[in-house]
Amino acid sequence: MDLYLPIAEMSVNALVIIALGGLVGFLSGMFGVGGGFLTTPLLIFYGIPPAIAVASSATQVTGSSVSGALSYYRRGQVDMKMGAVLVAGGLLGSVIGSFVFRWLKSLGQVDVTIALIYVVFLGTVGALMLKEAVGVLLEQRRGVVAPRKARHHHPLIASLPMKMRFPKSGVYISPLAPFAVGAGVGVLTVIMGVGGGFIMVPAMLYLLGMAASVVVGTSLFQIVFVTAVATLLHATQSQSVDILLALLLLLGGVAGAQFGARAAQQLQPERLRLLLALIVLGVAIRLAIGLTWTPKELFSIQLALG
Repeated sequence: MDLYLPIAEMSVNALVIIALGGLVGFLSGMFGVGGGFLTTPLLIFYGIPPAIAVASSATQVTGSSVSGALSYYRRGQVDMKMGAVLVAGGLLGSVIGSFVFRWLKSLGQVDVTIALIYVVFLGTVGALMLKEAVGVLLEQRRGVVAPRKARHHHPLIASLPMKMRFPKSGVYISPLAPFAVGAGVGVLTVIMGVGGGFIMVPAMLYLLGMAASVVVGTSLFQIVFVTAVATLLHATQSQSVDILLALLLLLGGVAGAQFGARAAQQLQPERLRLLLALIVLGVAIRLAIGLTWTPKELFSIQLALG
């Protein structure tokens, strides 16, 4: 069943797009990640222009994160005070990211830049995850029990001025630190179309030293607001949001997340992390090949309609 995407200006098979959304939703439910960092590359592989893929992925992440944030909020696992600081930083980062996005688009370099950023980030994150997962599995095989690490924030964070208490997160730090983290994720949200959870969660744990019980919920709280603003900026400034594409992705993602959550119960957490690391590295390698491999058609004609 073919549908025409008015913003992407191309026809797609609706069932394939729903299946892509379902795959990302399955991985999201299985691994506990937002999945936005996989949605954009998969759409690019399918042939969606990178700028459209980024903007539409941000729209899908917004919709898929709302239910998760509400669920954690009802269980009291959202630090609203910390979340407000992260959102404030994220909003500033989104505005900065939108200017960078428009600048790259005016230069005609946005597609290549998006692909390069994904190769670097996914390659780095995937390699670190693979190293950790393999290390844990080897220790388990040798019967070694890894000591539990004490929770503390980074020394650089401790040196920042204007400290305040975040009782629910169990930290006494400067709000400048979470503000900066939120701003960085906000920039990436606009440029990459991701929720930023795969960066936000480790930063909250290992940089800010937040209690693990509120990390995921607070991250989702920030993602909802920042991706919503990123979507609005894309829609009003670059007109890159294809709402039909986002709806198809969201339709598949909601169903896929349910099956993914059930599948996660059948595997050990360490094996889940290993599988996710391999998937992330695979996507990074595929993007790198796409950037370096000589295309079949070296030249193409594109009509610019006024």
